[in-house]
Amino acid sequence: MMMGQVFERAACASLLAGLLSASGLANAQVVSVTASPSPAVVGTPLALNVLIAGVADLFGYQFSLAFNPLVLQATGSAEGAFLPAAGATIFDGGVVNNTLGAVTLAYGTLTGPGPGASGGGVLASLNFSVIAPGSSALTFSDVILLNSNLDTISVQLSNGLVTAVPEPTSYALFALGLAGLAALRQRKAG
Repeated sequence: MMMGQVFERAACASLLAGLLSASGLANAQVVSVTASPSPAVVGTPLALNVLIAGVADLFGYQFSLAFNPLVLQATGSAEGAFLPAAGATIFDGGVVNNTLGAVTLAYGTLTGPGPGASGGGVLASLNFSVIAPGSSALTFSDVILLNSNLDTISVQLSNGLVTAVPEPTSYALFALGLAGLAALRQRKAG
């Protein structure tokens, strides 16, 4: 390889690394949400896990999460295992407003001196009841991550979507009703 080509490749690699760093894609901390089960079934509970990935020295966090209150109703919350793995914590599942469809200002923090948690895992689990078929966007806001120096950690958000389907017995009852109507029509016609 010619010396010019080596220099050209090194310059491109350096430029790419600089762009990734400036855009926040290098060493990205991602907060996301996953639903279980998926799709959700009307009349059953739904667990949403708020996840963190790729973080270093996480000491505390907060978030709010909006949802469709015509499809989901929040019923409770629990602290995830990620932050407590680094030490003693304080956790608050936030304020639930099922009329507006929001869990606001849920937070967790370590309580003693020392480094924060690094890596990835579950920050919090939010519990819901699935009340109607449809879909619900899961949209983060007010997200703040702090390191052990109480400096802000940049973060990328990955919002979610839950699809709720009717319970299987509803399908069976609907099919049975259609069969009954067909038999009634046939009886009247004959």
